[in-house]
Amino acid sequence: MRSTVKVGTSTCGLATGAEATFRALQEAVSETGLAVSTQRTGCLGACHREPLVEIVVDGAHVLYGPVTADRARPLLEGHFTLHGAPPPPEDWVVSRTPDRRDYAFFAPQVKVTTANCGVIDPLSLEDYLAAGGYEGLRRALAMSPEAVVAAVTDGRLRGRGGAGYPTGLKWKICRSQPDPLKYLVCNADEGDPGAFMDRTLIEGDPHRVLEGMIIAAHGIGARWGYAYVRAEYPLAVKHLEAAIAQARDAGYLGTDILGSGLDFDVIVKEGAGAFVCGEETALMHSIEGRRGTPRMRPPYPAASGLWGHPTNINNVESYASVPSIMTGGAEWFSSLGTSESGGTKTFALAGAIQRTGLVEVPIGVSLRQVIFDVGGGIRDGHSFKAVQIGGPSGGCLPECLLDTPVDYGPLRATGAIMGSGGMVVVDDTTCMVDLARYFLSFTQDESCGKCIPCRIGTRKMLGILTKITRGEGDTADLDRLQQVAHTIHTTSLCGLGQTAPNPVLTTLRYFRDEYAAHIHDRHCPAGTCTALR
Repeated sequence: MRSTVKVGTSTCGLATGAEATFRALQEAVSETGLAVSTQRTGCLGACHREPLVEIVVDGAHVLYGPVTADRARPLLEGHFTLHGAPPPPEDWVVSRTPDRRDYAFFAPQVKVTTANCGVIDPLSLEDYLAAGGYEGLRRALAMSPEAVVAAVTDGRLRGRGGAGYPTGLKWKICRSQPDPLKYLVCNADEGDPGAFMDRTLIEGDPHRVLEGMIIAAHGIGARWGYAYVRAEYPLAVKHLEAAIAQARDAGYLGTDILGSGLDFDVIVKEGAGAFVCGEETALMHSIEGRRGTPRMRPPYPAASGLWGHPTNINNVESYASVPSIMTGGAEWFSSLGTSESGGTKTFALAGAIQRTGLVEVPIGVSLRQVIFDVGGGIRDGHSFKAVQIGGPSGGCLPECLLDTPVDYGPLRATGAIMGSGGMVVVDDTTCMVDLARYFLSFTQDESCGKCIPCRIGTRKMLGILTKITRGEGDTADLDRLQQVAHTIHTTSLCGLGQTAPNPVLTTLRYFRDEYAAHIHDRHCPAGTCTALR
């Protein structure tokens, strides 16, 4: 009988005590003499049930959670019926099937980029290979670079970092540049409040991200790659650096990769935590050792990027999607999404929701499906009020827009953006004016100050919002907010400034009655603005 006990020890699991659980399970296995191996994995996505423990016996899976350290021994004794111990309580059980679809959180999901997260040991190349890892690279190396780019184009993969630019087109433009020296960059500078998609992917399956980068290097003709990861993600950095070392030793990185003639290697660059460095030109300045501030475009990085050479920049999820296009085919991948966007999208589902965690769904499903079918709706008996999608640069959408498809175009039409995938749900206890003020205070703090519209405009808007939440606003303030917001949007240098007004503009559009209550009635409907209580 082959038995394995898997413990999710990504950041979310560790924050809830998974390290103590793992050690307690090891001690219990040793003391009971069970023929069981213990294994660390990444995050399965069900963060709301962490620490998660999965016991696999001859292909039979049972997922338990939360399993705190004090539950470790009773869990093992009950699961393996030792010493006449009763079975674990039913409320400890999350799922009893290998695909976990008997649990509502997982049932609507389609796992592509996160298929290995929580399943394999992220520090084991052998586990990744056993799960089909690097097969996409082998297939790509048997194709011409042009064919690789065409496959990504036909798969309708769009950049998962927020802008949604067609990935295949970006690769084609970069490849067509006459400069023989080309660079590749993986943007893992994930700074949005409530976002943890990139972190979870790298912590749980770093080789998948590397494989996507190597395939991209073959398609584009790049010699060097940089993975730009913020230093606040120490576990992600550790796992990625370990995967790079393993890939080099196995011949997946370095010179003449798998005998194909491709030379490519990856360097990890740790960012210092500036939100603006998520913007691609600021990110490149940071890699070059300069201050991380944006520059005007054009030229775009595909034509003139790192040190003036053509540079392709995609985010973690974009690269993690590429191996599946190579193995499953462009037609299959594109069929998962819509006519405009192929594949799946991960979301960090957080806030006033029953089931928080990392979610992966086909592009085109509705916000309602994500929030209520996957997330289980609003917790503690409260009602849904809004969802903030796209991070601090995104928009706040009301209940009447819950049937909006999760796709780049439809979301943009509402005034929100897809963003990198942060999705924060708020209930009826949240003041929308104060929420807009919170997100604007974040972008104002993170403004690099290089351009006047962003540096001065966000401060002006923040001052007006603060004034309104204190009950000191007047009707003219709403017109001023609107005017300054549009000025910032149209004249700022980079995407941070251009999208910073989105939370204000969408709350003005969909929750104007709350602004009116603060101004005319000196009353906060949610009761959260202290000065108006």
